[in-house]
Amino acid sequence: MATAGWALVGCDQPTEVADPATEQAAVSNDGTARTSAPAAYTIDWSSVASGEKPADRSTYEYPFAIDSQNVLDYAEYFDMDAATAQHNLTISMAGNEALSKALDQLSETYVSHELTDGNEMTLVIHTTPDVAASTYDYVLSDDFAKGLVLPIVIQPDGKKGEVKAHGEMAE
Repeated sequence: MATAGWALVGCDQPTEVADPATEQAAVSNDGTARTSAPAAYTIDWSSVASGEKPADRSTYEYPFAIDSQNVLDYAEYFDMDAATAQHNLTISMAGNEALSKALDQLSETYVSHELTDGNEMTLVIHTTPDVAASTYDYVLSDDFAKGLVLPIVIQPDGKKGEVKAHGEMAE
């Protein structure tokens, strides 16, 4: 009877194992070989850019009134002022514009994404470890949120979201 051994490692940080076929060898001064991991894929932010100019948040005409029930509920739920809630609510509804442009380049390296709630809403895109970490301030171009800025962070940590798959039970 043959047995197979499986090792499961649990940690928050990804473990990288270099593929020898893609490593680049070099020789140090003492004649011993050393290796370095292949260069990471870098997203081309110039092809993601919308070409829009950033709007002034203090004079921006949001699609939601600052005293609307949606804004007040959002502010209460996330414990923030109404102006920040109004801004975040608008950005969250328009954020797919930026995400879709980034995904055009990330393809199979995309793992998951999330929008952070707080004083500075950010789109965090989790990728495989072979993508270079980077940030970019995306200016939305759709009329709904035209000119508002959504910071994007590429995080090559392989992290999947907390959402359970259909039929999967939470423990």
